[in-house]
Amino acid sequence: MDGDLALGGFSSDGLATIPAALQPVIDAGDLSGFVTLLWRKGETAQVNTLGWRDVEAKAPMTRDTLFRIASMTKPITSVAALMLLEEGKLRLDDPITKWMPEFKDLRVLKDAAGPLDATVPAERDITVDDLMTHRSGLAYAFTSIGPIAQAYEKALGSPLGTHLTPDEWLAALGTLPLSYQPGERFHYSHATEVLGFLVGRVAGTGYRDFIMQRILKPLGMDDTDFWCPPEKRNRMAKLYRINPKTDAMEDVSLPHLPGPPEFCAGGGGLISTADDYLQFARMMLNGGELDGVRYLKPETIALMRQNRLSDAQRQVPFMGIPFWLGQGFGLGVSVITDPEKQAWMGAGSEGSFGWPGAFGTWWQADPQEDMVMLYLIQNSMPLEPEAAAQLATGQRMGGRAALPVFQKLTYAALGKAL
Repeated sequence: MDGDLALGGFSSDGLATIPAALQPVIDAGDLSGFVTLLWRKGETAQVNTLGWRDVEAKAPMTRDTLFRIASMTKPITSVAALMLLEEGKLRLDDPITKWMPEFKDLRVLKDAAGPLDATVPAERDITVDDLMTHRSGLAYAFTSIGPIAQAYEKALGSPLGTHLTPDEWLAALGTLPLSYQPGERFHYSHATEVLGFLVGRVAGTGYRDFIMQRILKPLGMDDTDFWCPPEKRNRMAKLYRINPKTDAMEDVSLPHLPGPPEFCAGGGGLISTADDYLQFARMMLNGGELDGVRYLKPETIALMRQNRLSDAQRQVPFMGIPFWLGQGFGLGVSVITDPEKQAWMGAGSEGSFGWPGAFGTWWQADPQEDMVMLYLIQNSMPLEPEAAAQLATGQRMGGRAALPVFQKLTYAALGKAL
């Protein structure tokens, strides 16, 4: 490595290449800004705050900027479910109909893109394991094509918000046919929303109250919630997208809520900060314990971080790309199984784990390097029916291309060319 060593054993010169590589993405108008954080071996080695949380107001990104983290919510929901597993209140092979009669006697589409009335009976009930591994047969409108995509949107509303109560939403979801037989394949879906509401029913407290009491507050994640109170809104990053007609960035921020919503989406509803999420990621990296508080047993975390997808299931493209080349999926997180094969879309040691969010947020914990990487942006992608089928062509991709640059430069600063 060239240059002096910085905190965490990084090369100082290597770390300096990260903001230098990301700033041109802002200058080109592809993204409003970044907050990135690198933590390694007990130290925060680098925090970058680049660009603007509010472009029009020229309000800069700061370390405590609040971001909608979308599907980075999912690992937190999965930890909540595993807490109940350790308490003996549920098992991975339990049918969810034990607590959710809405999902009894489900039908399955003969063809996932075919007519809604061409179905067969589900061969078995959805299990807790199916929910945690996205093998339930449930769907998202934006990950589906054909009539089922439109049916999801009509029955449930947008994945970014619904007027339905949790019970109404579960009842509506239970009327829709599954896209695949339970256990058949990974199909990204509302499964983690269902898992969150299952946590609430099993615990008897409601989902938000459970994660607040058992995960967020004990970890000191005081800025993490399903809404942004008025006194914090000046710290909130605006959500932007590239308008395909003007090729310019536009503000598409979601409206603020007057209080915590009744529908708290365990699959994607949280707002958080880099330092808040670092606490959760460090707990995961440290085998379920942080600062003297144990959240999960080491063996439960190990189970969470093991690939559960079969070889055949990993052959199926995800979001139109061969996503599972070199990685798999455990209980709520993806895990790198072959760094060389996975390197075409990022960087990480074998066993590294994490999960991204739809607005471009991303995190990864690397046990081999004792490292957490956090990358926060607010770049809206289309989430309407069939959107996943056109992601690669639907918008200017300069903003999304910045993530692998951040990943590869981070490992290069450790002297590792991955």
